[in-house]
Amino acid sequence: MTPPPSSAEEPWSVGTVSELLHEWISRLGAVWIEGELTGWNIRGGHAYGKLKDLEGDSTLSITAWRSVVQRLDGEFKQGDRVVAHVKPDFWKKGGTLSMQVYDLRHVGLGDLLERIERLRRELRAEGLFDADRKRRLPFLPNTIGLVTGRDSDAEKDVKRNAELRWPAVRFRTIYTSVQGERTVDEVSAALRELDADPEVDVIVVARGGGDFQHLLPFSDERLVRRVAELSTPVVSAIGHEADRPILDEVADLRASTPTDAAKRIVPDVAEELAIVQQGRSRLVQRIANLIANETRGLDQIRSRPALARPEWIVEQRGDEVMRLAARGEELVDRFVEREHEQVRSLARHLSALSPQKTLDRGYSIVERVDGPAADDDARHVVRSYADAPVDSKLRIRVSDGRIAATTTDATPLTP
Repeated sequence: MTPPPSSAEEPWSVGTVSELLHEWISRLGAVWIEGELTGWNIRGGHAYGKLKDLEGDSTLSITAWRSVVQRLDGEFKQGDRVVAHVKPDFWKKGGTLSMQVYDLRHVGLGDLLERIERLRRELRAEGLFDADRKRRLPFLPNTIGLVTGRDSDAEKDVKRNAELRWPAVRFRTIYTSVQGERTVDEVSAALRELDADPEVDVIVVARGGGDFQHLLPFSDERLVRRVAELSTPVVSAIGHEADRPILDEVADLRASTPTDAAKRIVPDVAEELAIVQQGRSRLVQRIANLIANETRGLDQIRSRPALARPEWIVEQRGDEVMRLAARGEELVDRFVEREHEQVRSLARHLSALSPQKTLDRGYSIVERVDGPAADDDARHVVRSYADAPVDSKLRIRVSDGRIAATTTDATPLTP
């Protein structure tokens, strides 16, 4: 029966409230829910645990009585993803709410694989797996960021093998959960912190393999997208060959094991020294070969007659030089004689054409020496009777002298 309304003067008892809660919650039906076991302890044959939401932070307490536990198939442990058939139950004595389990099953492997593959296809379509977006690892990182479980074999393998290869290697390690409900948040936070450290040149996420369900956090969409956003190269060293988590696809490099990761992130000092020694040996050999070749070339040049006995050139070419010199002298003399003859011919021709020859034949040149044409010692040759009117002062040039004259008559010739 419903008790009378409560008041400050007539309050309900704790037992009444507990009974009302118990009755009301008992009327709720059973439901199937899915979540991750974050606790699973069996005491006295009964099982007590917690079931966490796969996406958020909500958690419910669950209880499975001995009779139910005996019917369950398989073993259950923390970190398992399960579906449970539960009914809310309020424990009046303790005042706590718990989900009473009637059936508990592991989430089918097929369902999990289907979800992972669906996410894998989605991320591949976005280009997060493309080879051209993967960054090259530095040849020798300044500091290696390591995200792993505390005191794990994965941590020991990475550090031991890296130090064996390069003793001076430095690590900055952040310990996180590597399975269970806290893994995604803790690993994401560690990645963000290491990516912000300017000293860290490469980040390794290491875990020593494990059960497929324990690796599910490394296929979580939030974690893999966080890795894709980082500016520092990431190496995935989960070490699970059979079922590769999506982190392997998004990381810049996938290592098959933590030991393999150590070999991939730092060079082997012994190998590098051997390479340097080989390069040095090859360089010395090349230089020695070059010197030997050049020495042989010099010896060949020095052995040639021109350098071994230089005077042979004078001896061998002396007569030829003399012949060429004589020939050159003869050609020059011929050329000079030919040019002299041409000059004499031109002189004779010029002499035949000179005015003096004309004068020698009885001709004369008449010049007027007065009047405007006589200014500045100029001479005006008389070519017409009109050029020398009566009383004009004239100078007549003959072959052997000059005659002064005055014009007494100037008349034209009659035809």
